[in-house]
Amino acid sequence: MGNFMDAIQALTERVSVPQLTGPDITPEEERVLFQAALRAPDHAWLRPSRYLTVRGRAREALGRIFLESEADWQSLPQDKQTKLLNMPMRAPLIIVAVCRPAEHPKVPADEQLLSTGAGVQNILNAAWALRLGAIWRTGEMAQKPEVARGLGLADGEIIVGFIYVGHVNCTLKQPPELPLTDYVQDWPAKSS
Repeated sequence: MGNFMDAIQALTERVSVPQLTGPDITPEEERVLFQAALRAPDHAWLRPSRYLTVRGRAREALGRIFLESEADWQSLPQDKQTKLLNMPMRAPLIIVAVCRPAEHPKVPADEQLLSTGAGVQNILNAAWALRLGAIWRTGEMAQKPEVARGLGLADGEIIVGFIYVGHVNCTLKQPPELPLTDYVQDWPAKSS
């Protein structure tokens, strides 16, 4: 596991990887991903985030949950059914990021949700630093109560996303260099 990149390089060069393949993620690699996730900002140490790992045959069960979350799924065309069943097969490891916001007088639920999002970003950055590929997917499956129930989530828990993790299996898109002045300004604005 010694083949990892510098932190600044990982933060400034990371891209999402839409096509992933095996081999499986090692236990040591997973440990690093979750150590990074648990270093996300967490006001009042509420620990609002938890993560479910889905690998191996469990991915087939997740595909079944995706399929059966569709209303009247039996009448869907076969290609649509197959697509839903195969969604979790696109990576050797899927991490389901879950937020469980708690009532707190100084930490609003939105901040707790952002904490889980920061944990997801830390996973993506750590995966890139480990020279793995990863992509954060949401979409309708993250919004469906049937999927949340199928995953055993408690009432009030929120799926923040599905992080697909594996080895890069495609040519990566290089994002454009963005001029920082388009996105960063001094305040108050300096008068000319």
